[in-house]
Amino acid sequence: MSDLHKNRTTVDIYGQQYTIVGTESASHVRLIASMVDDKMREISSKNPALDINKLAVLTAVNAVNDYLKAKDRAERLEAEIKRLKD
Repeated sequence: MSDLHKNRTTVDIYGQQYTIVGTESASHVRLIASMVDDKMREISSKNPALDINKLAVLTAVNAVNDYLKAKDRAERLEAEIKRLKD
């Protein structure tokens, strides 16, 4: 994909600025960054002794856990819809 179709969006996550380059809209990237920032702050408030690297890894672990739960639920719902159609 050429650079003409990519957007550059600068966001702030946990006090650090990042430039995200991708095809998603700036508003979508800002929403994701805000959610990551919120999760990092939530985890940090429960364990303020965490260094930034461990905090980032725990945030990623939480995000992937949430993703897998949502994916599993979607697959179960799709199977249920298919079962009801048949």
